[in-house]
Amino acid sequence: MKLLAGLGNPGSQYQGNRHNIGFMAIDAVAREHAIGQFRSKHAGLLAEGTIGGEKVILLKPQTFMNRSGDSVQQVAQFYKIEPADIIVFYDELDLAPGKVRVKIGGGNGGHNGLRSIDPQIGLNYKRVRLGIGHPGKEFVTPHVLGDFAKADKAWLEPLLEGIGKHVSLLLKGDDSGFMNKLALATRPAEAAEDKPSPKAQSHIRQARPAKPAVNLPETGPMAAMLKKLFKGE
Repeated sequence: MKLLAGLGNPGSQYQGNRHNIGFMAIDAVAREHAIGQFRSKHAGLLAEGTIGGEKVILLKPQTFMNRSGDSVQQVAQFYKIEPADIIVFYDELDLAPGKVRVKIGGGNGGHNGLRSIDPQIGLNYKRVRLGIGHPGKEFVTPHVLGDFAKADKAWLEPLLEGIGKHVSLLLKGDDSGFMNKLALATRPAEAAEDKPSPKAQSHIRQARPAKPAVNLPETGPMAAMLKKLFKGE
């Protein structure tokens, strides 16, 4: 059994925030794999299902970001899920928008959700870092608590769809394959160049008609003139 937890803040006012991309990822997985309705349990919204033959629990903690660990720890303890079988999706300032990196362990990078999780379950869980870009130190709070812009849909929608479609690779431990699939899904579509097709050219020269054989006078002014004419002089 695997636990997939997405981080965010509860409430409709935060629904479209960049800080809630973890919730969005979990919702995308649920849609893609027809996992049933979420119910309130263990300080979060929880749903159970199966992906690629693997039983999974989807979790969206409802404790606010800085207490995400409370819900994650409760679910892990109740279902007896080891940290190695926990996957956490969250927003990452230090990655460009749409970029994804997967790692196990490491620091929390200043993320309040991880700061809450690490002391409660340890560091040996899988982290899926979803890039939202860094606006500069003085603009971090309004950036993460601001909604995605309309222009972000160009990469956000294919990213979320890709997470839903390829999450089974994460469950199998193929983290590189998962990242590659998402990189392809979010790559800007290259506009096909409509180059005019070159005009067909014939490379066969038409044979010039042979000059007729003419018996020219051998002497006299007329003979000299006709010789110049037929010789193209």
